[in-house]
Amino acid sequence: MTTTPLEPSTARVPGRAWTVRLTGHSDRTVSVTCTSPCTMPARSRDLAALRVFAAQHAAAHAKAATVRPNAACHCRADRCEAHPGDKTLCAGEVVLILRHDPIVGQVWIVEEVCAMCAPHIPNARILARATAPARRTTTTPTTQTQDRAQVLARPGVPSLFSSADTAEAGTDTVRRPRKPHRRPRQS
Repeated sequence: MTTTPLEPSTARVPGRAWTVRLTGHSDRTVSVTCTSPCTMPARSRDLAALRVFAAQHAAAHAKAATVRPNAACHCRADRCEAHPGDKTLCAGEVVLILRHDPIVGQVWIVEEVCAMCAPHIPNARILARATAPARRTTTTPTTQTQDRAQVLARPGVPSLFSSADTAEAGTDTVRRPRKPHRRPRQS
């Protein structure tokens, strides 16, 4: 017998990463590789066309990926080598970033990292943020609205005056006896 959990698991799962790389060969051809099992074009001497393909392929991985809110920081799994000079503690929401150094222009990395590491990674751009999982409640939306209205209708601090509007609304007004006014002593 198997059971299906009512709420999604909160256990951390490893952060994912996809690396698309251009590799030059001694015969002056270039090939594109990807860390996931994807179909890549054959070697070619047209570096510009393969560079465009690699950028589009990394963008396709980013578009197809749904950022998981329970993913662990991929940067931390690599011992934060992406930002060795900036020591930070992994924390915050999970974001999907694209790392690409336009000067080198040979590697595109799409990865899930934490919001604390993302700003410290050079040449990184945040593409997406994790959405918070929807929590299931046993009350209906109308019940929640009624409960909220009842809480707002209760006065937090007793009122010292009454109004016709509050009497019609059915809220109770607490009247307190006034303290007698003291006259200052005259000597």
